[in-house]
Amino acid sequence: MVESDPGPKKPHNCDVKSEHQLKGPGSKTIELGIVPSLKTPGKLDPEKGPNSEKADFEKAIELAGYGRFHYLLLAVCGLVSTSEEMDVISMSFILPSAQCDLNLTTQTKGWLNSIIFIGMMMGAYAWGSVADSLGRKRVLIAISIVNALAIVASSFSQNYELFMLFRFINGAALGGSGPVIWSYFAEFQPKKKRGAMLSFMAAFWTLGNLFVAGLAWVIIPSEIGGTTNGFVYNSWRIFLLVMSLPSFVVAALLFLLPESPKFLLSTGRHEDALEVFRGIYMMNTGRSKEEYPVKQLLVDESMICKPEKQIETKEAKSKMRQMFSDIVEHSKQLFVPPILKFTTISITINFTFHIGYYGLMMWFPEMFNRFDEWSRTHDNAEADICMVTKYVTQSGTHSAASQCDAHIHSDVFMDSLITVAAAIPSNIFAVLGMDRLGRKFFLVFATFSAGCCSAAMYFVYNKTNNLIVSAIFSSVISCGNASLDCLITEVFPTNLRATGVAVSMVAARLGGIIGNVVIAALLDTYCPAPTFIVAVLLAGGGLMCLLLPNTTRQALS
Repeated sequence: MVESDPGPKKPHNCDVKSEHQLKGPGSKTIELGIVPSLKTPGKLDPEKGPNSEKADFEKAIELAGYGRFHYLLLAVCGLVSTSEEMDVISMSFILPSAQCDLNLTTQTKGWLNSIIFIGMMMGAYAWGSVADSLGRKRVLIAISIVNALAIVASSFSQNYELFMLFRFINGAALGGSGPVIWSYFAEFQPKKKRGAMLSFMAAFWTLGNLFVAGLAWVIIPSEIGGTTNGFVYNSWRIFLLVMSLPSFVVAALLFLLPESPKFLLSTGRHEDALEVFRGIYMMNTGRSKEEYPVKQLLVDESMICKPEKQIETKEAKSKMRQMFSDIVEHSKQLFVPPILKFTTISITINFTFHIGYYGLMMWFPEMFNRFDEWSRTHDNAEADICMVTKYVTQSGTHSAASQCDAHIHSDVFMDSLITVAAAIPSNIFAVLGMDRLGRKFFLVFATFSAGCCSAAMYFVYNKTNNLIVSAIFSSVISCGNASLDCLITEVFPTNLRATGVAVSMVAARLGGIIGNVVIAALLDTYCPAPTFIVAVLLAGGGLMCLLLPNTTRQALS
């Protein structure tokens, strides 16, 4: 046993002679951190017993306890997730109100729904790769600030083109939020609680939907705001401005949290990782950092060590060149065996799932508005979704001959609120059962059920039926979203996790784009097609998860 060299810290140095000690020839485990002087002759082997001074990552996280730190982490990361969903889904409430100000048609509404996903698709890959190179925390703070500023700018936009530009920037920032926050949150969780806590965080998406629906109901119909010298700042723009507030709050709160210890270990910053564990221990237990029982971290050498020459070369490079070099390297590793299988399947599942999730969820307020218009003009006469759409586009407010009417009745917002609230019970079910029944059970059940709901939408004959089917769809698809997030986050190794999730999110955003554009194109021209296309894709895509390994209650690789 040798004392660690107290010389200058080199974050990426794997010089085992000065900072670490191999256990023996051919050993795959390395002891990291401060090595205390063992002067007592009869002292027990520190690798034995419940208060072991040596521990791998999973043991170290367990010995840090579970308490106040993790609840703070859940609150902040959950708010990031809430903010992301609020920004995405807010557009569905803006469309009916902004159609006059921005001269929107069904097709341009489809592109407005899609532009944020185009931005997210491009941003997800870039931000995810940077997070695997520079760290999760700093990237999340940057994302939150850019996102908030883009939303504020979009609320002041006076024409369709400028509004599209800022929504694209908004999407580019949001694209990194999903993959990075899920990787960050998962890397603080012990394996026994990870599934439940990831499901708990997924429930914040539902919370985001509820906030959006509630705020839209309060703000948009109020007709607050006004016009000054041709500059319009009305209620739906004020609603957008309010949507930016959570992102500003998130950026401030993230400064309270540490960097992911899993990421620190993967980049060779072993003492920094140990210090994070000490801080978590102190916050959870109320004891001093010095009482934390782990003094050395046992880490698989394949996770941390790089040839010394390679490290020296990287230190000589500029940080920017090093970052891009890491991005390219991480990307290459995703598309070679054995990771290639995980990447391909996760891309396919995310693509098909989000065609259904965003392809329908983003159009629910619009469909509620159309059913509401039919009911008011036809004395609540029965009609299916295609009859309603034909009337609205040929004779109603969406027809070329009609005068634009941006007034939305409060019933539309109430229906939207009921629909997103229906996801609360399923989220509770996911939290309680994710570690018992497993990720695959929830994903297959949810996608098959959501597919059935999508097909059933063709057979609804009044606004009440439409509301019931939409609420059931929202409930089961939310449950599936939680399981998908868990599964995809856990299946990739630490050094590729954010990049892997980001690539999967790119596929998800592409699904959101295609879902919105296709539904917009087919809804008014060939009505039955969208619901059945979504039904087949959801059910088929969900079954792909059976080809992935079981990650329930397993240690993160």
